[in-house]
Amino acid sequence: MEPRNKTQISEFLLLRFSEDPELQPLIFGLFLSMYLVTVLGNLLIILATISDSHLHTPMYFFLSNLSFVDICFTSTSIPKMLVNIQTQSQVIAYSGCITQMCFLLLFAGLDDFLLAVMAYDRFVAICHPLHYMVIMNPRFCLLMVLVSSIISILHSVLQSLMVLRLSFCTDLEIPHFFCELNQVVHCACSDTFLNDVVIYLAAVLLAIGPLAGILYSYSKIVSSIRAISSARGKYKAFSTCVSHLFVVSLFYCTCIGVYLSSAVTKNSRSTATASVMYMVVTPMLNPFIYSLRNKDIKNALKALFGRETIKKQPIIGIFMPSWHM
Repeated sequence: MEPRNKTQISEFLLLRFSEDPELQPLIFGLFLSMYLVTVLGNLLIILATISDSHLHTPMYFFLSNLSFVDICFTSTSIPKMLVNIQTQSQVIAYSGCITQMCFLLLFAGLDDFLLAVMAYDRFVAICHPLHYMVIMNPRFCLLMVLVSSIISILHSVLQSLMVLRLSFCTDLEIPHFFCELNQVVHCACSDTFLNDVVIYLAAVLLAIGPLAGILYSYSKIVSSIRAISSARGKYKAFSTCVSHLFVVSLFYCTCIGVYLSSAVTKNSRSTATASVMYMVVTPMLNPFIYSLRNKDIKNALKALFGRETIKKQPIIGIFMPSWHM
């Protein structure tokens, strides 16, 4: 079979979760509700941190950026999937697929880096509390987010350009509900060796690298917490990390689980269903995880809706736990 020139490709076909027409309204309603909860929940986190001046601190600056990235991450794939369900179509334009893939890589990379940056923030707050405000100054915080953004942009552009050089045959069905990089590459009928090398190198540098930073930060945090004499002090120190640690575990466990399951099973529909965990469920749960035990966020949200006047505590109290003061 002769490969078609890549400039002649007009569209790809995405996988459906079910071919049963009766299940389509249920699937549409489920994903629409999850998407709305994700957008609303993360938007409330952003509004709370912007509206409350006492939350204009490194910890909440990174949290608001993470919420923004989560909104963008889900918005790159779910709306298109909802439109396809509503129109009973599996089609995504070639240019639309490349664009979707590019933005998915961008926001997935940013999500990864922000989780690592937030781990470093907790490391400084617990292990070097007296120097926290000096180290985590606004310029340094902005620089970390900016560098993370630049690296993620360069990575997403590189991967997209690598895909553009490929030629595709007539079979253009992607066994996924979005344009996942690995699946798109494997649809090509030209040599994909160089693409595979770049994908695996990027996975090592941009996924394992931040994870190693997170693990190192928490190893130092655990050592510092163990050195605290009082049980109450240990609890307070650990409680500042619980939400972030839970989000990190959820994000990495779901990602690793999806890719391990895809390696073990050839059932593409099962893999696509598992991908919903990190594509939709994790961004949806993040606002609840961060606000459930966070009195500052709760009070800011109450003030945002005018339900009560907040009695503020000094900013230094947020970042310098009482057992160090």
